[in-house]
Amino acid sequence: MAEAPEHALLDCRLLIVTGKGGCGKTTVASALALGAARRGKRVALCEMGRDEFCHRLLDPGSRPVGYAGRELHPSLWVFHIDPFEALAEYLGLQTGIQSLVERGLRQPAFQQLLAAAPGWRELITLGKVYHMDRLSRARGIPLYDLIVIDAPASGHGLTFLDVPRIVQSAIRTGPLRRNAGRVEALIRDPERTRLVPVSLAEELPVRETGELVDRVRGDIGVPVDRVVVNRVVPRPFPHPRADLEARLDDPGPNPAFETLPSPGVMARCCAWQRARYERGQHYVRELEKATALPLITLEELPAGIDAPRDLLDMSHVLYGAAVGGDT
Repeated sequence: MAEAPEHALLDCRLLIVTGKGGCGKTTVASALALGAARRGKRVALCEMGRDEFCHRLLDPGSRPVGYAGRELHPSLWVFHIDPFEALAEYLGLQTGIQSLVERGLRQPAFQQLLAAAPGWRELITLGKVYHMDRLSRARGIPLYDLIVIDAPASGHGLTFLDVPRIVQSAIRTGPLRRNAGRVEALIRDPERTRLVPVSLAEELPVRETGELVDRVRGDIGVPVDRVVVNRVVPRPFPHPRADLEARLDDPGPNPAFETLPSPGVMARCCAWQRARYERGQHYVRELEKATALPLITLEELPAGIDAPRDLLDMSHVLYGAAVGGDT
């Protein structure tokens, strides 16, 4: 694994986690948030998909957190940022008539109009995050030390990140342009923000992650200095048994395996596992070449994420140091 960059993720104010659908970005975002909270940070984890998943990972069996959010672990608050509720909150703050705004937004005709309007969901959602960051700084004592965003998947994630720039190029003056400028300044600030792409060691995720990093560097300008590779197949055999399948394929004159499968069957299983490992290592190298960035590799968990403890173990790799205690 490549050496970690000097700028630690824990030094950031905003971590934006994205990746191709199915790569585990929600799991990585939850691990980053839980790990930061266990390291003494006050953390807000903001989920932006249509459905809620973070609460199931962080507190299995718990009810959804909703837009208002709640504290799921000490110093870790989780929010589901619905764009319609964020818009109602924003307009209510601007006009001072929250109830009237909410009544208007519930009208089917108005919702259909908004559904057809491009870009407003991304801008209002990022505006909510900016508002959370500004509140944290304005109070002197931070409301949140770190905000982790479980952002849309890669394709929509690029639109999500680029909307503030597009709004500024389309609108010459007024509060919308000013707000878009403030949001863009936040997500482009290399001292406060990092984009954390999540990939798999597979062909399509590697290709899509390479394209994502190119676009972010070339057109959007959000700081990115590492890539997380999730579910990497670990080395199947220790070095003293690196030729295990060959030994099984020629076990000698007394292969007394009793109820186990035959040596030939086990040899083929070992060969298949080795092939998985070597294919994964090939795509890890391809990803490193495509992005020219350090990689953080997370090994595949055969049983998946079973408890918050698994997320905390994952966070030790993401942050590069372990802490004691159980969840």
